[in-house]
Amino acid sequence: MGMMKEFKDFAVKGNVVDMAVGIIVGAAFGKIVSSFVGDVIMPPIGVLLGGVDFTSLAVTIKEASGKDPAVAIHYGKFIQTVVDFIIVAFAIFLAVKGINSLKRKEEEKPAAPPKPTNEEVLLSEIRDLLAKQNKK
Repeated sequence: MGMMKEFKDFAVKGNVVDMAVGIIVGAAFGKIVSSFVGDVIMPPIGVLLGGVDFTSLAVTIKEASGKDPAVAIHYGKFIQTVVDFIIVAFAIFLAVKGINSLKRKEEEKPAAPPKPTNEEVLLSEIRDLLAKQNKK
């Protein structure tokens, strides 16, 4: 029973839930980036390179014969995946950089001076009273 309680404590901690949400959002973000690269970025690059469709770039190792399909290295899809990765990595870099700058700003804020203890307050009052008596 102890192991189940330990797992429950682990699973419902805020960090685990936040991580799960981050993974789900990250997966959706990955699909958006893949579409952006494949449908928006690569077509103009292909036109600039003479009408090249990157998804069809491949080196055929073995031609198709009978029922056996062709064996090919699809390096165009690999190039597209590398561009996807670079965009995702840059977006994560910007997010981490933003978070770090916010943390630095919080650390730079001057801490409020600590509240004086009861003894210090009493000693200050005694000092002030003695100073008033000496002036009279």
